[in-house]
Amino acid sequence: EIIRNAIEKHLPSVSETLSEELLREFNLLPVREALKNLHLPGTFEHLTEANNRMKFEEIFYYQLIAASNRHKSHKQNEPIKFHRIGDNFKKFIDKGLPFEITEDQKKVINEIYSDFKSGYPMNRLLQGEVGSGKTLVALLTSLIAFDNGFQTALMVPTEILAFQHYQNFAKSLKDFPINICLLTSSTPKNIKTKYVEQIKSGEANIVIGTHALIEENIHFHKLGYVIIDEQHRFGVIQRAKLKAKGLNPHILVMTATPIPRTLSLTLYSELDISTIKILPKNRKEIKTYLIDSEKRERLYKFIRKEVNAGNQVYIIFPLVEESEKIDLEDAISNYHNLKTKIFPELKIGMVHGKLSADEKETVMNEFSLGKIDILVATSVIEVGIDNPNATIIVIEESQRFGLSQLHQLRGRVGRGDKQSYCILVTDKKYLSQKKSSEDFLPFETSEEKERNVASKRLSVMVKHSDGFKIAEEDFKLRGPGDIFGTKQSGLPDFKFINLAEDQDLIVQARKKAFDIVNNDPKFLQPQNKIYKQTIEKKFLKEKFVLSVA
Repeated sequence: EIIRNAIEKHLPSVSETLSEELLREFNLLPVREALKNLHLPGTFEHLTEANNRMKFEEIFYYQLIAASNRHKSHKQNEPIKFHRIGDNFKKFIDKGLPFEITEDQKKVINEIYSDFKSGYPMNRLLQGEVGSGKTLVALLTSLIAFDNGFQTALMVPTEILAFQHYQNFAKSLKDFPINICLLTSSTPKNIKTKYVEQIKSGEANIVIGTHALIEENIHFHKLGYVIIDEQHRFGVIQRAKLKAKGLNPHILVMTATPIPRTLSLTLYSELDISTIKILPKNRKEIKTYLIDSEKRERLYKFIRKEVNAGNQVYIIFPLVEESEKIDLEDAISNYHNLKTKIFPELKIGMVHGKLSADEKETVMNEFSLGKIDILVATSVIEVGIDNPNATIIVIEESQRFGLSQLHQLRGRVGRGDKQSYCILVTDKKYLSQKKSSEDFLPFETSEEKERNVASKRLSVMVKHSDGFKIAEEDFKLRGPGDIFGTKQSGLPDFKFINLAEDQDLIVQARKKAFDIVNNDPKFLQPQNKIYKQTIEKKFLKEKFVLSVA
């Protein structure tokens, strides 16, 4: 009765927020009718129509603001223009390529170069399958920046990954007149002082580092290109700080965590998106198996056989924040057990987050050089480690890892032309699952629900090797709020739209919003004035608009 009275009294004062043209084009209810049917629907069809109207409005305005912000950034910023493909790029293509570039890599490099010379600062997301060759794209496009007289900064989340990139770049460019610096928090003070001077003078051409790159004492001479790897590990402020080290540099953010399409179209509305799906020709598909933890004896025989054939192995133990200390102690005790009792004749090393940078570097180098047969690790090796000789990754207590993390870990093997294996070890209770989640409802306990979801995750890993398919399945299981920290990335709490289920609606609303802004950026046309009024009245004080801006 209270709701009915409120609607009768106040509904006439509610203003329409969508133009008549838009209501007709998408067959949407007027706002007053939609609000009435949301609260007092005559039929389920009325309720569905009302929900549909509110969903469209919600996502449409989010995309309209994103499109407007993008247009403003293009107009306000004086861009850095890379006019040419230079000699070093051509020389690397002719002589320095480690393997043939895939069609996807060629396509992405062309997209990036088009941005470089477009007259607008590039703002592009490169998402690629694990091992698809994003690093080569970063290296080649850095050569374009160098040939045009600009510096490149490559920021990564961990010291291990920074060192890996540095080694990769240094080895690939050893015959080129390019000075590459590595800057992390553990860089010795005297070397750091030298690098800071070289960065400031312009003597340093490509600077690779961690958060150390955004320290106040780092001043670039002519920063024209910023690359951020595993970008979801960095906050908005950290990314902005690195960008501010140059004058509107071109930005490329990279991720090996494939992003569901609707999430990328929403969360990264202001970015152009490039995708690499094709793997290098010599790669074999990794065979994934899920085994009962009681079958370790057979697993250990298989590991011994692979090592005797000259291959190397990762064994991963979970390290979860809530129980980090216990997890680490468990991983260390398992390492000692493997070293002294299971494989006393093999060379076994260990790496985890509590080791110093030097200790981690030493172990990883020994593993890369083949001096370690089995590397026991926590998920510190989740990204960036590249050893073509590693053919097995064993993930203990695999039910405790998220899907994207499991996929990243699997990507540590299969980096060469050898057949590789991912063995997911878990307790027997996670090996079988109910036919559907409905079998539990409404009597499912939290423990049963957790077990059911973990079982589904593991079966997805065995069934799919395509990271984009895995990302979609993960999205369905977890929803947008838990996918690699979207809460920290500026995604609002939508009241109506469901990012996992309303894909068609999101695509339609996004296309319409961007078309409107491209044709009438100031909303001057009569049918578009309603959008400017609504944004000013309803959205400008909203938190998510500021984060998008």
